[in-house]
Amino acid sequence: MRRKHSIVFPIVLLVIAAALIATTVQFTSMFSGPPPWFRPTPIARVAEALRTGRVPDNSRGIEVTRTSEDRFGRSEEQSSPARDAAIAKLIPVPAARVQGLYEFPPRDPDGDIRGSFTVGLQNGDGWILVSTAPPPTFTSWHVRRLAGMLLTLAILSVLAWYVAARISRPIRKLAEAATRARLGARPAIPRGGPREVRELAEAVEAMQDRILQQAEGRTTMLAAIAHDLGTPLSRIAFWVEQLPEAARDRAAADIDEMRAMLGAVLRFTRDDRNQAPHARLDLGSLIESLGEDLAVAGVPVEVDLGPRVIVEGDPAALRRLFTNLVENAVRYGDRARLGWSCTPGWVEVLVEDEGPGFPGDRADALFGPFVRGEASRNRATGGTGLGLAIVRSIAEAHGGEVRLENREAGGGRVRVRLPAE
Repeated sequence: MRRKHSIVFPIVLLVIAAALIATTVQFTSMFSGPPPWFRPTPIARVAEALRTGRVPDNSRGIEVTRTSEDRFGRSEEQSSPARDAAIAKLIPVPAARVQGLYEFPPRDPDGDIRGSFTVGLQNGDGWILVSTAPPPTFTSWHVRRLAGMLLTLAILSVLAWYVAARISRPIRKLAEAATRARLGARPAIPRGGPREVRELAEAVEAMQDRILQQAEGRTTMLAAIAHDLGTPLSRIAFWVEQLPEAARDRAAADIDEMRAMLGAVLRFTRDDRNQAPHARLDLGSLIESLGEDLAVAGVPVEVDLGPRVIVEGDPAALRRLFTNLVENAVRYGDRARLGWSCTPGWVEVLVEDEGPGFPGDRADALFGPFVRGEASRNRATGGTGLGLAIVRSIAEAHGGEVRLENREAGGGRVRVRLPAE
């Protein structure tokens, strides 16, 4: 049995790894030493710089200047007569001519000077000053520290991305499977990932089974009712034949309407439950053939030819999809125009008409069963209200989608988007 880890495990592991890596980098940087500035300076070099008036060779971090003022030095520096005497002895000059300020008072006046300093040698009316140069903004030590921090950030970012991807991938697959679930098509629910994700997958699968069973039961009941109504309807038609001619014609028209509605219901339930195997087909040829057949039958439809495009689908179902859209366009907009275009991985088919368009506030509601765009129940001006429901059902069964739009120039437009090779 495969061992199931909790989602907490990779998160805790990531936190521990981040702490270890950050601590290691900081520990390494700490032992690489402080910034290489204000290094100990031998007093012999300071004495040489005061005597010659220039920076000695192989000396770094000190500078020589001249000033006529008696006040110099930094605020954090303080005097040390013992150190002044030691430097004066090395020049050699009288100790009274040397005046120095030091950041750290020396324990050994003859030892190296640590920290910043400013030492002046009186020369006539002015002073020759030797002092530590201002530290640069970035030293090699700072660069190493910054590089270490950036490297740490990069490593932790990669680890975080990897852990997040491992956690989110099964959740994303679960969401995709739940999106594809519909009556007649039950996609397998992925079970990978941490323990919590697997428990969620089991709960989603159980919920999907319950919902689809209820929906299938209701669809079966609807199909059974529509089928069983045919028998009493036939008996009513028999008795209608005995009515007077005027009443008989009206009753016969109502019966024909009822039979058409029952036929539409049966087709809707059949399309929603039975899924034929999909095959590769040329969608452009299918639409062009459909347009020719409808035009021969007297339907005012035009087809704007587009590029060749291959899709995976059920030819009969796709033909029914576009037939329903053309019939709606002709019913509400007098004529229909079909065209298609391709984008990477998709094909978009447009069915346009010259009618009043779609109500913007309830366009999506028109896809519901028995919902009609025309408010009256007159069969002459509207259908059964199942055409768009069948269109959406077929499009979703092929992994696509349908949207209703209004054209700027007037009229309606239906955009069908299907996966393509």
